[in-house]
Amino acid sequence: MKKILTTREKEVFDLLTRNKTTKEIAAQLNISEKTVRNHISNTIQKLGVKGRAAAVIELLKLKEISL
Repeated sequence: MKKILTTREKEVFDLLTRNKTTKEIAAQLNISEKTVRNHISNTIQKLGVKGRAAAVIELLKLKEISL
C-alpha cells in the first residue's frame, strides 16, 4: 500500500498524537513552527479533512500512524 505521508509529515503527526504543541514539535524536529504548520496543513489537504483532529483520526484508520 502506498504511503500518504512524507517521512517528516509522519514525524509531525506522531508527535501531535503525543499531545505536543506546534512549538514543541518545531523544537524537537529542529524546524520552524511555520514549517510544522505547513506539514499539518499539507496533510489535512491530502486527506481532504477539516482540522488536525480529523486528520489524526483518518491517519489512524489508514494505519499511517499509530498511538
